[in-house]
Amino acid sequence: MAQKSILLVIFGTLSAAYLGGGSKPTLTLSPDHHPFIGDSVTLRCELSVSSGLVFYWYRHTQTSDPVAQTDGNSYNISSVEISDGGQYWCRAGRGDPVFYTQYSDAAEMKVTERPKAIITKSNWTKFFSGEKVSLRCDIKSGEISDWEYRWFTYGLMVMRFSSHKGDEFEINTPEYEINPSRSGRYACKGRRKHGGRESDKSDAVDITLSSQKAHAVLSSFSHIWLTEGDSVTLTCEVRVSNAGWRFLWYKNAPYRPGFPQVFHESSGYYVELVSDSIRGAGGSYTLSPAALRHTGVYVCRAERGEPAYHTEFSNPRPLLVTVAFSGVSPPASVIIHSNWTQIFTSEPLSLSCGVQGHATGWRLRWFTNRREKSKCPTDWRSETGSSCSISSASSSDFGVYWCQSDSGEQSNPVNITIHNGNVILESPVHPVTEGDPLTLRCRYRYQPSNISADFYKDGTLLQNSTTGEMTIPAVSKSHEGLYKCRNPERGESPQSWIIVKAPDSGSSLLVTVGTVVRLVIMFVLIIMLLLLYLFKKLKGLSTQKTQTSLPPSSGQQRGSTKQRSNQEESEAAGTDHGPQAEYMPLQRDTADVYDTINAEYIPLQPRTTDIYETISHGQGDGNGEEYEEVASLHPGAEA
Repeated sequence: MAQKSILLVIFGTLSAAYLGGGSKPTLTLSPDHHPFIGDSVTLRCELSVSSGLVFYWYRHTQTSDPVAQTDGNSYNISSVEISDGGQYWCRAGRGDPVFYTQYSDAAEMKVTERPKAIITKSNWTKFFSGEKVSLRCDIKSGEISDWEYRWFTYGLMVMRFSSHKGDEFEINTPEYEINPSRSGRYACKGRRKHGGRESDKSDAVDITLSSQKAHAVLSSFSHIWLTEGDSVTLTCEVRVSNAGWRFLWYKNAPYRPGFPQVFHESSGYYVELVSDSIRGAGGSYTLSPAALRHTGVYVCRAERGEPAYHTEFSNPRPLLVTVAFSGVSPPASVIIHSNWTQIFTSEPLSLSCGVQGHATGWRLRWFTNRREKSKCPTDWRSETGSSCSISSASSSDFGVYWCQSDSGEQSNPVNITIHNGNVILESPVHPVTEGDPLTLRCRYRYQPSNISADFYKDGTLLQNSTTGEMTIPAVSKSHEGLYKCRNPERGESPQSWIIVKAPDSGSSLLVTVGTVVRLVIMFVLIIMLLLLYLFKKLKGLSTQKTQTSLPPSSGQQRGSTKQRSNQEESEAAGTDHGPQAEYMPLQRDTADVYDTINAEYIPLQPRTTDIYETISHGQGDGNGEEYEEVASLHPGAEA
């Protein structure tokens, strides 16, 4: 028994020496410690001596039963799950009883879900010629960042993601620029640089690339003519793809360095960014309230992306603003020496800026198919001051003209039509004031120029005229609109916009003040006449009271007695003295002098002896003396 124990000790000592002198094995995981669900992972237990050994694999704790036992130094998990994660150890052993090596250091395996690649792109999938297209492949996988990327179109790998660094390419850039000439369905996936494990492939995105440059479109206005204070909204859009755009608004302006130049048909002009326009995604810009300074030609364009990609400029749209009333007329105006806004082709045309007072720096501006050349359009003659003329106008001279100062002030715009037909409408150049008459005339190109015509407003027949003229005696705001004339045999004129403005506020004030002054004067005159009338009436009554209060003189008493006697004789004879019975003549050489007294103003006073009923005219006693007789009206007086 003692001999057997000694043999076991000797054998164990030899086994330990054979296993490496009690050395410690090394545990490794391949391809790495961070597998994804479904990956294959191999664990290796490295020893200097491995033949004849049995390897034991432990998870979570060293004291637990081994999860696996292999004859070789490797242990493979073909498809790992989350539950396979944790700390692992290994050791080797042989014999019976088994002699073991030391435990290896722990190695942790962290199993995670397989990440899916995500394509990050702009919010739009349709791109235009010259626009940068960028797709970014992102993989969210915790702390792991050693990815390289591969891109696919329609399932086929097209290229690796690469960035240029010196003369070499490194597969480490998570961006891929698609050739702008290619459209397709694109997807990406990531591959770990160490270990080669891959992410899931991203969802595919469809990219459409156009060979054309994007164009902005500026919608038409309901009316190009506005009155100060009106409101108008400009609308811009990119009709093929309206996603992600920021809109910018421009207005024509004199040349300055840095201003973009816009070409439309055969005309070119410079524009500047409208300072108060909003660079928004809404695609609209509102002018409210409209003012004279808003007169001009407007264009828009759009931009998106970084760096910004710009569309082509939109088609130009003129916007014409006139003053609301004549009291605030601008200091300059366009003068058309033909006095009409419509002329025939081949007729001369002369325009100038009429300036009030001593204003300077005004020049003619226009929006036509003529390019600028010095101060006047191409092929026009520049005259002194701010005048331009052409001896034979053509259809390319059709357009909008206005005067503009160096400081940016503008006059009322004028729309001039050069007509190639045989009939034009002669209408006022400038707005018509409310209450004024308006005369329209239909003119024929050849002689006789007067023709019968039908006149229309906004497409509705207004009047038939045999003389070719139509007159509105007093215009109102309702008369504003588009007018034209038509002759069944000769043809139809172009339309002209008639603007009706409010009366001059200064003139209205003067009229109001004049009316008030006249009314005040009339009132004062009436008061004065009334006071004069009352004064005269009161004076007359005062005179009558003075006469009735005086006592009768002896001559008057005799006259009264004689008058009564004559009155009785007249009554007895049935005669009437007429007017002579009502008046008393002026008495001379008496202390009491009376003017003619009308008896009907002396009231009858009963039971008094000092009241006289009738004053009559009497004659003297033959010695040339005149006297008066007063008849007593006392009841019971004897005849």
